[in-house]
Amino acid sequence: MAPPTMRARSMPRLLIAYAVVTAIPVVLLGVGLGASYRTEAQQRGVAEGRSEALLVAQTAVEPILDGRPLSHGLTASEITDLKRLVQASVHSHDVLRLRLRDLAGNVVFSDDGSGFKQRPEDEALDAAHGSTVARLTRLNSDAVDTGLVGPPAVEVYQPLYVAKSEHPVGVLEMYLPYAPISVDVNASLHTLYRDLALGLGALYLALLAISLSVSKRLRRQVKVNRFLAEHDPLTDLPNRSLFHSCAAQAVDHARRAGTQTAIAIIDLDRFKDVNDALGHHSGDQVLTKVAQRLADATRPRDIVARLGGDEFGIVLRDVTDADEVLRRLRDIIEDEVEVCGLPLSVESSIGFVIAPDDGTDVDDLLQLADVAMYVAKAQHSEVVRYDPAFDHFEAANLGLIADFRNAIDRNELVLHYQPKTNMDDGRVEAVEALVRWQHPTLGLLYPDSFIPLVEPTDLIDALTEWVVRAALVDVRSLGEGADDIAVAVNVSARNLNRTHFARQVIGTLGSLEMSPDRLILEITETALLADPPRAVAVLAEIGAAGVRVSLDDFGIGQTSLSYLSSLPVHELKIDKSFVMDMLVNPAHAAIVRSVVELGHNLSLRVVGEGVETSEVLARLRATGCDLAQGYHLARPMTVEALSGWLSTVGSTRQRAV
Repeated sequence: MAPPTMRARSMPRLLIAYAVVTAIPVVLLGVGLGASYRTEAQQRGVAEGRSEALLVAQTAVEPILDGRPLSHGLTASEITDLKRLVQASVHSHDVLRLRLRDLAGNVVFSDDGSGFKQRPEDEALDAAHGSTVARLTRLNSDAVDTGLVGPPAVEVYQPLYVAKSEHPVGVLEMYLPYAPISVDVNASLHTLYRDLALGLGALYLALLAISLSVSKRLRRQVKVNRFLAEHDPLTDLPNRSLFHSCAAQAVDHARRAGTQTAIAIIDLDRFKDVNDALGHHSGDQVLTKVAQRLADATRPRDIVARLGGDEFGIVLRDVTDADEVLRRLRDIIEDEVEVCGLPLSVESSIGFVIAPDDGTDVDDLLQLADVAMYVAKAQHSEVVRYDPAFDHFEAANLGLIADFRNAIDRNELVLHYQPKTNMDDGRVEAVEALVRWQHPTLGLLYPDSFIPLVEPTDLIDALTEWVVRAALVDVRSLGEGADDIAVAVNVSARNLNRTHFARQVIGTLGSLEMSPDRLILEITETALLADPPRAVAVLAEIGAAGVRVSLDDFGIGQTSLSYLSSLPVHELKIDKSFVMDMLVNPAHAAIVRSVVELGHNLSLRVVGEGVETSEVLARLRATGCDLAQGYHLARPMTVEALSGWLSTVGSTRQRAV
């Protein structure tokens, strides 16, 4: 940094340089405006010349003519009157030149005898068709003129009309002196230039004064910006950039001193619910209080940072039992906070690594801590240290999760539909919506590639909400011939854990003005068993609204028969593993028959999925199964292909059955 005396000495130079640089755009603005004013003034001069020519034509020339087209020539009296006219006007220098042309552009009268053998000019031909042409030029400056170039003039070609005729009889060509006009123009310009110079000068001085005043504030703002560049504006904690630097220093210290440093990633669970229920302002209050608690509960040499959203980072230097410390911090986070008069308890998932045991590269360590955090979130394990066995959450998968956060907003998700057909008459009763991801670099991804990664996170809520709405819009677009076809959407266990899920689904149906019987929610036995009381309550509310519920993949879960009888379920879907090999596996064939009979005894409809051959379809029909779904009937297809497929098979009848 330069010494104070040097900075003081250089300040006037900087101010002078700034003043000069600031003056340049003001001067350029003045030059530009001046040129614009001059052009506008010249245009006014040309307009004045046009007005004078019109006045001469109407009051002096047209009354002389007898009404015949000028191509017939002028009479002796007309020529005499015209000469008398030009003798007065030309000799007084009110007019520099006056000619009359016929409609072909040929000169039939000229005050100075010029122009008779010249080819017609384009301007004259335009005037012959009724257009007045005027421009600023000089006398004898046209290519066809002879003689010395004269003074500046306004050249006007004015159509001539006689006796209220609708069509011109000829053209008046006049050259008016521009000097008298320019006197008035220049006088106006001088006034404009003076006012412009005064105005721009005042503007420049005002801008310079404002700039000098603002510069003081800017210097103060620089100090603030230095802080903001490395800190989160909401919580005043270090941001990701500063956290990375501090973590690198801590890891280097641990490596040299032979101690251990823990790097942890903390993610608040279901924080989106707080924002949705109480608003983002309340969510910001929660983040601020959590940040303060973490800062108060750690040592001065430790680092607590907000990495973004509801994610925090912690560096614990010289730690001996990181797991214990992080669990204590998690308990502190979970202590109730009061927001808008309501007590809230925020849960969190924490993943961490130990340096140098798990590595010394900070980027790698942060990535591994992120992996451990996702494992903690997926397994509800609260605090998890990274283990190489967590290959399911490898870097590529973490990248997919990051990409998926913007997939919905970027319209990268698409839905394919697979029909469910009635076993008795072949009608298509419903279609199952199957989500696909058109990844910008990886191409079309199927659910198995991203649903297992998304489901443990809050992203599953946004995904389900999007699929429900998009599927209803698509099935409505199939038209009147398919207005009785429903659409089935798969629902996650996390969706059923949301108390507002039923209201959200019902609200979507209402906003789209769709009948509830057009929607089927497919849930798995695993989703039911995650939190049975809450799942039953949510499904009961959905069922009461008229939405049907289908129990998917039935037969591979652990639902007891007594529990099944109390569930608000309308349909059972036999897992495809039993259907696909029922021809060669007697045990699976027996399971299929048993499930069909069980479903009917409970007044439920039964769907057999995985029908890939006509033989399996025939055997499934023999069991009394109600609906069939599988590649033999139709593969998943886009809504456009589905519309065409329905029309091909007869709107609501599928000939393959």
